[in-house]
Amino acid sequence: MQEAAPMAQPRPEPQPPRHIVVLGAGMVGVSVAWHLRRRGHRVTLVDRNAPGRETSFGNAGIIQREAVRPYRFPRDAGTLLRVLPNREIDIRYRPTGMARAALPLFQYWRNSAPGRYARIVPEYAALISRALDAHAGMIDAAGAGDLIRRDGYLKVFRTEQAWREQVLEAKQDATEYGVTHRVLDRAAVAELEPDLDSALIGAVHYTQPWTATDPGALVAAYAEHFQRQGGRFVRGALETLSRDGEQWRAVVDGLALHADQVVLALGPWSGEWLRQQGLQVPLFVKRGYHMHYDAQDGARLRHWIMDAETGYLLAPMRAGIRLTTGAELARQDATPHYRQLDAAEAVARRLFPLGERRDPRPWLGARPCTPDMKPIIGPAPGLPGLWLAFGHGHQGFTLGPVTGKLISQMMDGENTDVDMTPYRADRF
Repeated sequence: MQEAAPMAQPRPEPQPPRHIVVLGAGMVGVSVAWHLRRRGHRVTLVDRNAPGRETSFGNAGIIQREAVRPYRFPRDAGTLLRVLPNREIDIRYRPTGMARAALPLFQYWRNSAPGRYARIVPEYAALISRALDAHAGMIDAAGAGDLIRRDGYLKVFRTEQAWREQVLEAKQDATEYGVTHRVLDRAAVAELEPDLDSALIGAVHYTQPWTATDPGALVAAYAEHFQRQGGRFVRGALETLSRDGEQWRAVVDGLALHADQVVLALGPWSGEWLRQQGLQVPLFVKRGYHMHYDAQDGARLRHWIMDAETGYLLAPMRAGIRLTTGAELARQDATPHYRQLDAAEAVARRLFPLGERRDPRPWLGARPCTPDMKPIIGPAPGLPGLWLAFGHGHQGFTLGPVTGKLISQMMDGENTDVDMTPYRADRF
C-alpha cells in the first residue's frame, strides 16, 4: 500500500518591510544586516568603529567547518593542575576576572561534563555545518573571493599520543558530522610545510575550512555590499536604547534612530546593554591577543598552522604572519598582560623562523561566551521588537553569516533551517 504524501506546510504570510536597526558591525552584526536588507527591509547598521574593526578584526581568520565540538572547560585533574600555576599558553586567568564571572564559569564547567557536553555538540554542529554555504553566498555577492583560500589548515603535533587522539576524534567527526581530513605523517608534513620544525611527528589536515587573509577586510566587504544594496551605516557610539511606544529608540552620538525592531549584536558588550533593559544572560569573555611577524631568510608559511599541544596559531595573512594566542579569562576592561603572547612567540619561533614584529603593539580582543557554549539567537524575552545575536565564543567569524540567515528567518516569521530552541535566550 502506497504511503500518503506528507501534507505541505502552509507558507507563512510575507512580512511587510520594516525599519530595523542592527547594533554592532562585527561579522555577526554585518551578516544580520546583510540578510535583512536582502529581504527588503530598511536596515540601519550602527557601530562606533568601521565594520570589522573590533573582535572580528583580530581572530585567526578561519571559517571552521570542522569545529563541530565547542571548546569545553577542562575537567580532568591533569589539565587543571597544569593550568593552575597560570603560566600556560593555551589558557591563562586573572583571579579578579574569575571571581566576577564565577557563576557562569561554574555553569560552563558543569556543561562540560561528558553527558551534558554530548547533548550540546549536535546542537552546536547544526550551525557549524552550515557555515561554509552561508559564507559562500556572501563572498560571491560581495566579490570578496580574493580574500579567501580554500585549502584548509593543519593541526600539528610533537607527541604520538596527542596526534593519535586527534586522528581518532577526526575520524569520529567524519562519521558523525561529515568532517573531512587527511592524516599526515612526519614526511607528509615536511612536504607541505618544509620550513616547519622537523621535530613534528605528524598532523591532521582539515581540508574543508576556508581561511581569510584579512578577516577585518572580509567583514568590511560584506558591509560595503550591504550599503551598495541600499543599507545604511551610521558610525557612532550608542548612548541610549529604550522603548518608544510601539517602536525602539537608539541614540547614537546624539542622533535618534527610531526603529520597528532592533538587533543587539554587540558581541562582548551585549550583556551590559541587555541588563539596562532589565534582562540578564550569563555572558562572560575570553580575551585573546595577536601580533604580526616577518619571516626569516626567505622562509614561507603555506597554510594556517595550529600548534595543538601548545595552544596558539600561525596564519600567513596580508599583514604578515599572525600569531594568535589561546584564551585569557579576565575582565573585559582589564589592563593587557602580554606575557601569554610572549610565551607563545617563544615557542612559535622554534616551530617556524619568525622574524621581527610588525605591529607597534599587540592587538587585544574579547570573545563573548555563554556557559553552554552556544550562541544566543532569537527574541529577547519580554521585550517585543528586540532581537539578540551574540555569544558565539570562538566562532563569531565562522557563524556570523548563518546567524544572519537564521535570525532573519525568525524575524520574518518563516520556518527556520534548524530548530532554534537551543539558541534562544529563554533557555537560561
